[in-house]
Amino acid sequence: DVQLQASGGGLVQAGGSLKLSCAASGFTFDEYAIGWFRQAPGKEREGVSCIAGVGGSTYYIDSVKGRFTITGDNVKNTVYLQMNSLRPEDTGVYYCAALSRDGGSSWWDERIYDYWGQGTQVTVSS
Repeated sequence: DVQLQASGGGLVQAGGSLKLSCAASGFTFDEYAIGWFRQAPGKEREGVSCIAGVGGSTYYIDSVKGRFTITGDNVKNTVYLQMNSLRPEDTGVYYCAALSRDGGSSWWDERIYDYWGQGTQVTVSS
């Protein structure tokens, strides 16, 4: 079975950085796209970033472009989300999810993902 575990969240001040990890098991990592989603208090979950296999295409929502970077390590079966210049509006629970293909222009749509991790809390204070 596919298992995903998100970790690396914490509490930081605005302008700080965090690096999230998504450790995957139970499948061939490079055959899947891995997406990061977040859910802020009182809001619906939204797509943040996605990578289509190790070394594949990457995608970001406009609000994080230039600040967040998604990367993958096939040997470790892990995808990372480096988050710099954090803002209070980045606060939320961050989830990683797996999709058995490149979602292309629909990468942001949580409805197409097959597997989900439990999430890790990110809090950015002002």
